[in-house]
Amino acid sequence: MLAELAAINAAFAIIKQTVANGSDLAKAGGAIGDFVSAKDSLESRHRKKKSSPFGDELQEFLALDEVKRKEEELRSYMNLYGRAGIWNDWVKFQGQARVARQKAQERAKRRRANIIETIGIASLCVAFICLFCAFAYWIALKKRWL
Repeated sequence: MLAELAAINAAFAIIKQTVANGSDLAKAGGAIGDFVSAKDSLESRHRKKKSSPFGDELQEFLALDEVKRKEEELRSYMNLYGRAGIWNDWVKFQGQARVARQKAQERAKRRRANIIETIGIASLCVAFICLFCAFAYWIALKKRWL
């Protein structure tokens, strides 16, 4: 959780500086990706995590609240100092980054499943060859060919 917050803070500073310089958001694409990725990671961790007796919920709540405050600060900063329509571009860019990341995760999941399937098939082939060789050796011993 601390790593996500550090990534959010670093990305926030880069995005804020990019907007302050009057540059296009595309120049801060990496920072936007980091911001959205860390935010999604925090939110998904919060959704997946069950109730914990150690009080992690409060830390997660505070982290998510800080992310919301950063987003609101970024929105007001973009509206004040950015070009017209920059917030809408930001929202669109966030959505594109989220979709791209989800596609990459899906590709990685399919690739992992394919590798596991290939390893399983190769293992079965090796086991079958070993059994065949053991059976042939046993028959050879019975017939006294060896």
